[in-house]
Amino acid sequence: MPKPTLVLIGLISLGCAATPTRDAIILPAGARIVDLSHSFDETTVYWPTETVGFRHEPILVGQTERGFFYAAYSICAPEHGGTHLDAPIHFAEHGVTVDAIPLERLVAPAVVIDFTAAASADRDALLGRADIEAFEAEHGPISPGTIVLVRTGWEQRWPDRERYLGDATPGDASNLHFPGLGEDAARLLVEREIAAVGLDTASLDHGPSRDFPAHRVLAAAEIPGFENLRSLAQLPPRGALVVALPMKIGAGSGAPLRAIAIVP
Repeated sequence: MPKPTLVLIGLISLGCAATPTRDAIILPAGARIVDLSHSFDETTVYWPTETVGFRHEPILVGQTERGFFYAAYSICAPEHGGTHLDAPIHFAEHGVTVDAIPLERLVAPAVVIDFTAAASADRDALLGRADIEAFEAEHGPISPGTIVLVRTGWEQRWPDRERYLGDATPGDASNLHFPGLGEDAARLLVEREIAAVGLDTASLDHGPSRDFPAHRVLAAAEIPGFENLRSLAQLPPRGALVVALPMKIGAGSGAPLRAIAIVP
């Protein structure tokens, strides 16, 4: 029997019996699917100024009058928290909303820039233009339409709010500390015409930022951002395909995100 092949035909299917169509994308046997999202629950980290976090409350859980089990819950959460997407309108007045982001920006080949050494040495470290150029010198140019992921190692601090954010004071975002993108790096990514950018931290900008230049530069170029990612260490510098689909919230400035990577 031949080895199973991973085939994408609208949906992902696993198995050697799948018959690819002309439009199918066939990945090598042995491809892995890596979950890049944290679960949403009572431990989910939100920006300190959010007054409520993720709420998951039962509507009915138990036996019905007809004798079978049934479970249904209501959920409530701010747009920006946990693993989520920032739509351009989050920092650009006329930017596109969550529901209008082209799918080509959310499903694309990815590169992963390892920034863990600098982040470990300085919790407020900023990925700069030189860091991206050094990555390209080693791994090749970042092509247009690429999703750029930056691994800082910060996911190891999740969900400890004080370690992850740098400060756990409710309602106060003035003393946060974590790595992020520098403005010069954001401008270079715009020049590269990337599809999207994501980090394993609470914000595209680093914790001490007050004017969020990386957010603003990227939003002005209609580039969405993914925040609070995980498992980036399981991805190679090149070769993964990222599928990052947010809840399709009409007129949303952000949305919870289920992101995966398919690694050949």
